[in-house]
Amino acid sequence: MAFFRRQPQSEQLKIVIIGAGEVGFHIAGRLSRENKQVVVIDQNPEALRRVTDAMDVQAVLGSGSSPSVLSEAGADEAGIILAVTDSDEINIIACLFANAIAPDAVKLARIRNEEYTLYHDALRGDALRISMLINPEVEVVRTIDRMLSVPGAVEYGEFAGGRIKMAGIGVDKGPLVGQKLMRFREIVGEGAIMVAAIVRDDRLIIPTGADVIQQGDIVYFVYDEGTRPALLASLAREERTIRHALIVGGGNIGLRLARLFERKGYHTKLVDRDAARCAQLAEQLDTTLVLHGDGTDQALLREENVAGMDVVVAVTGDEETNILSCLLAKSMGAAQTVTRVNKAEYQPLVRAIGIEHSVSPRLSAVNSILHFVRQGKVLSSISVRGDEAEAMEAVAQEHSAIVGKPVSQLDFPVGALLLAVLRGDDVFIPRGDTVIQPQDRIIILSTRQAVSRVEQALMVSLKSF
Repeated sequence: MAFFRRQPQSEQLKIVIIGAGEVGFHIAGRLSRENKQVVVIDQNPEALRRVTDAMDVQAVLGSGSSPSVLSEAGADEAGIILAVTDSDEINIIACLFANAIAPDAVKLARIRNEEYTLYHDALRGDALRISMLINPEVEVVRTIDRMLSVPGAVEYGEFAGGRIKMAGIGVDKGPLVGQKLMRFREIVGEGAIMVAAIVRDDRLIIPTGADVIQQGDIVYFVYDEGTRPALLASLAREERTIRHALIVGGGNIGLRLARLFERKGYHTKLVDRDAARCAQLAEQLDTTLVLHGDGTDQALLREENVAGMDVVVAVTGDEETNILSCLLAKSMGAAQTVTRVNKAEYQPLVRAIGIEHSVSPRLSAVNSILHFVRQGKVLSSISVRGDEAEAMEAVAQEHSAIVGKPVSQLDFPVGALLLAVLRGDDVFIPRGDTVIQPQDRIIILSTRQAVSRVEQALMVSLKSF
């Protein structure tokens, strides 16, 4: 076992991450930039070196399923323990020993085997006390479903049990184009709808009333379901009905997605290169037509009438195959495409080359984890533009800094914006004279740089940001 880099300050929230793969690497980087005390455990020296070369964290070489390694990593002082290796078994055993070493720590485990998830209650019982089971494949399918529900959405999330939505939508036309945001209410009408952020030329903008929406912007709107028609009208977008879908890739994600599409009544086709896997899929699916072939084969796509597809979703384990399949499908007339992209550096390129939607198992897993990591009573959290910003749903606690005075008098840090309030059954957009009350559920957007100060405001017994 070996340690790298300096020991962070003891007064910081301590988080132990077991597994330095894609999920562990990116959540560690995100939290270390917020000055949290992060320890990463992995058996692979190269994976650990990648972590320590990229960020200021503590690293321990060894298995997270070893009690001595957990003790050496200081798990007994941890507030949160994340077991996110590629092995379900290691993650479960790590939580078992972590429960003995740090019984009060919040424990999250990445579990992908459906057989294990059937014993959800046992995994969360007294023996392990796992607060949440994270399955990136389930989260990706959920993300695709939500994204397809909003025309033009490149990112989508929900808060307050679905009462409040947030969608990043490409703006190509409509009455909002060329208008300052101070005219937004005049154009879309009154109601619970607000512009949270604008992405222009790959740059995130936290807007003011003087900002102008331009053609080609991706605009993040926060709204409730009742304002959806007005929002789509202001963007000159129409509701889409999906009847025909093609899935490229018959792995776990492809199988789960096909089952979802069957439940929704879509006429679904699924293509996979592996003949044996196709046979398995055909047995497990009811109405989906399973095809043995290559999703990048133009002749196959033409034969299966890709031009008549309302959506083509490419979710193989290979980014290049996914991107090429979607580009071919789009060029041949498919209405819209979704691609699975694992590498973070590919994300900004996808929409630029004509693919409307992209999903990332890594990012889906990170979103699942974040609200457990946040201090203050944070209920859910959604990343915006990778890790540039974050939208958080939180409960306003009685003695926190945000309660009891008008919003206009809150000392909000630069880069933070109060987006919406859910009070009882009412959803509304806060104004300058709005006073946040205890137990209000609030939605706050924060840039990466401002997250720590927003967390402080959500905690009790603090007087200001």
